[in-house]
Amino acid sequence: MAGAPGSFSHRLWRSKVVEVSVIGVGALGAVAASMAAAPGWSGGAGAVLAGLMLAIAVVDYHLMIIPNELNALAFISGLVAAGIEPKGAPIAAIIQAIIRAGLTFALFFAFRASYQKLRGVEGMGFGDVKLAAVAGVWLDWADLPIAVNIAAIAALGAAVYARLRGKVFDGKSRLPFGAFFAPAVWTCWLLAAWRGS
Repeated sequence: MAGAPGSFSHRLWRSKVVEVSVIGVGALGAVAASMAAAPGWSGGAGAVLAGLMLAIAVVDYHLMIIPNELNALAFISGLVAAGIEPKGAPIAAIIQAIIRAGLTFALFFAFRASYQKLRGVEGMGFGDVKLAAVAGVWLDWADLPIAVNIAAIAALGAAVYARLRGKVFDGKSRLPFGAFFAPAVWTCWLLAAWRGS
């Protein structure tokens, strides 16, 4: 039950309904944008990416974790998308995607390990490192740093906003980076698809 109007349980229930509605509308919009940017199989793959990135963002925002299953699905679908790309040889495209994923994973892993060694705290979850590999599968070399920058700037903006609202936010505060990185990956894929169409 939602509780009496004005009660805490009623406000909580209403906020959850609004959140689910916004997520649903966002998902439909992302799927439509993906199909419009790249009709056919590529657009369908982009729609799958949109759904998975939205799921990762929502779960990471609420639970501060990126499920391995979502990262794995996004990675595999990225390999499939590389294989169906009409511009070139599918095997070469898949190999290039794996190389980008491996390098991006290695860079994020090195950052994570270095931060932990220098600061003595975990600065990035391992799910974010795996999400970096997903980004490498889906995005080309030029778009990878753009996605990381978009995510970093958005996360910094969220931290500043939280600070302005009076929340304690210091060097040990936790922030769900995947909630910013996942949408940035899809956004960069979408922009690349628009450029290519």
